[in-house]
Amino acid sequence: MTPLKRKYLSALLSLASLLPGACTGMPDGVTPVRDFEISRYLGTWHEIARLDHSFERGLVAVTADYSLNPDGSVRVVNRGYDPAACRWRQAVGRAIFVEDPRTAHLAVSFFGPFYGGYTVFALAPDYAWATVSGPSHGYLWVLSRSPEMPDDLYRRLTEDARARGFATDGLIRLKTPPPECEQPPGGAARSPVSG
Repeated sequence: MTPLKRKYLSALLSLASLLPGACTGMPDGVTPVRDFEISRYLGTWHEIARLDHSFERGLVAVTADYSLNPDGSVRVVNRGYDPAACRWRQAVGRAIFVEDPRTAHLAVSFFGPFYGGYTVFALAPDYAWATVSGPSHGYLWVLSRSPEMPDDLYRRLTEDARARGFATDGLIRLKTPPPECEQPPGGAARSPVSG
């Protein structure tokens, strides 16, 4: 094989690693919920806690809203309040099932062809709360249908996540409703407004 062909093959293999499936795995110790019913999972979920990561850093009062797209994929609208900027931030994405629709293992994309794993590994029988991982132990979310979660339930879910290898000491427990804005540059504090 010529050096040029080797270079192109290397580039193609690098690009292939960015396709769906490349980052849609799940961490060791995590098994997706089986007999999952997407119709019951649709609607609004409140983020109770998360491990810190750049795309939600600083946001509070975060919600995720799931609905079906005409093609059967899931529309994802993540929304959170940025108190430092005194405004709401929103990201719209698309999720597809990695396996079958009865297995709570999805691939989610907010940035074109780049997908990340989304695995529901603990779920209330009545779909009132869920614990979700990303593709590694660095991503963890505790979700609820209501903005608040009883401390005993939160403790039970985080202990389960810790037993599965997540660093739950790093969880950020969110405030709801959003706090007053921090002092914006050159002005007085403002009340939260949509924007």
